[in-house]
Amino acid sequence: MTKFTLDDLDAIVAARAKSSDETSYTRKLVGKGVAKCAQKLGEEAVEAAIAAVRQDRAELTAEAADVLYHLLVVLNVSNVPLGDVMMELGKRTGQTGLEEKASRPQE
Repeated sequence: MTKFTLDDLDAIVAARAKSSDETSYTRKLVGKGVAKCAQKLGEEAVEAAIAAVRQDRAELTAEAADVLYHLLVVLNVSNVPLGDVMMELGKRTGQTGLEEKASRPQE
């Protein structure tokens, strides 16, 4: 089995978001706008957190997949390329998490 990547999933989300396929969940979700897409991302993130607390590995695996999918949908409807997110993560690897957090502008 070939390795499935976030880039693969991102390409699928992008294609389905623009699809005319009435049966596509991605297309329907994207059609509802960023607020609905973000709501679904939040719901899946909470479900993943609950699965983690319960130490349910199988459920956490499934919910993590849902989180990644819904995050890519939100990025798609927000016109934020996955590559931009990966570049941001790349910038952060040169320092510790605490150093990176301290370097952020104070709000």
